[in-house]
Amino acid sequence: MRENFNDMLWFLVVAEERSFTKAAAKIGVTQSTLSHTIKRLETQMGLRLLARTTRSVSTTEAGERLRQSLAPRMAEIEADIAALTAFRDRPTGTVRITVSDHALETLIWPKLRPVLSDYPDIKVEFSRDNGLRNIVEDGFDAGVRLGETVEKDMVAVRIGPDWRLVAIGSPDYFRQHGIPKTPQGLVGHNCIGLRLTSGGGFYAWEFQKDGRDVRMRVDGQLAFNSTLPMVDAAIAGYGVAYVPEDIAAEHIATGRLQLVLDDWSPSFAGYYLYYPSSRQNSAAFKIIVETLRERRI
Repeated sequence: MRENFNDMLWFLVVAEERSFTKAAAKIGVTQSTLSHTIKRLETQMGLRLLARTTRSVSTTEAGERLRQSLAPRMAEIEADIAALTAFRDRPTGTVRITVSDHALETLIWPKLRPVLSDYPDIKVEFSRDNGLRNIVEDGFDAGVRLGETVEKDMVAVRIGPDWRLVAIGSPDYFRQHGIPKTPQGLVGHNCIGLRLTSGGGFYAWEFQKDGRDVRMRVDGQLAFNSTLPMVDAAIAGYGVAYVPEDIAAEHIATGRLQLVLDDWSPSFAGYYLYYPSSRQNSAAFKIIVETLRERRI
């Protein structure tokens, strides 16, 4: 028969205090309730555990063996609970985040890098992924997406400004192949593709102008599952790439890359850190969120 562990805990208090009055006060129950509980435990076990007199309470042989067995176990449990409480309040533990290479390189890591050194007990694991992951099923604490793609049942914290995608290529490439004036003009160009990790398909380039939306399925010799090498390939003359403007801006400024279809390049609603609304956030996770949160003046 499964024993009542709460009853055993109360027995342990009585055995250590050697007084029903003191034990009842320590537990926070009436003396009669405590006495009834101990009698029930003795009945369930079929053993007399305490010897009672008008002035004192002592353990029987069986009661003393039970006390010696319970005491160290309860001490271990109390120590474990204390450790868990400290774990809750102290910034420690592992935070797993799924994030695109662009968000990681240009936003997440630059913000976290100067902060994490102050919290050596916080571990952060990044999974670089340009697809849409189910963070609950895949065991992540949080993910990073553009605001327009975050599910409604998630908490979404804005962590970065709006940004846009731009079409770029080397000046030599455009001298040889011409400059596209519209998204449809990309047909026949050697376009550097981006394969999405979720679904396995290629990203369809999204353009917008005067309220008109155009999605282009492009083709070319090269494709990557990361935007950063697309810039290098474009500089090397392998074709047109469609990448976040901030990772190409320096090369555009120096003339190594040329921007085309500028008036067709739309802005996106920035990156958001998202996580389940029902989760109990650890101190470590809260520090990550507050560090990444965008501060608007």
